[in-house]
Amino acid sequence: MSLNRIDAILTDEQRDQARVALSRLTEALPLLIDLSPKERAESVKFGEKNRSFVAKALAIAEGHPEMLPASFNLAQFRCDADLVEQLYPLLSGVEVLYGKLQDTYFAAGSDAFAAALAVYQYTKIHNETTGALEDSLNDLGRRFVHKGKKAAPLAAVESPVLPA
Repeated sequence: MSLNRIDAILTDEQRDQARVALSRLTEALPLLIDLSPKERAESVKFGEKNRSFVAKALAIAEGHPEMLPASFNLAQFRCDADLVEQLYPLLSGVEVLYGKLQDTYFAAGSDAFAAALAVYQYTKIHNETTGALEDSLNDLGRRFVHKGKKAAPLAAVESPVLPA
């Protein structure tokens, strides 16, 4: 069996507290939106490198508003840039938490799957001597059935027509 990376118990109380905290976080941020995959694909790309570009461009725009056309909405630009800066530490914190949650889930799942594989091997050995676990062995074995391409039935295969 592999190294046991995590030995912890999540109590019902802890799980419930986390659910409440997530709910409160969602309630505290009613401004959050969902973008469809199409909307995301059609949007101008934004990433960490672009954050400082936005801040510098805002400083230029605020320092020289006369250069902007009348149709440019400096107030909206400022609002969007401020929102990015306000959300950034929250996003960073959630990303750290999400990473830890993923790693913990992965480690627990990996440990549990390694133990399950050992049980499967023990079941196969026990079944060879007793035959008592055939149904259980077949049920566990379904996890490893590979679904490959089905071969065409022989009757359905047409013979090639050769030139005369």
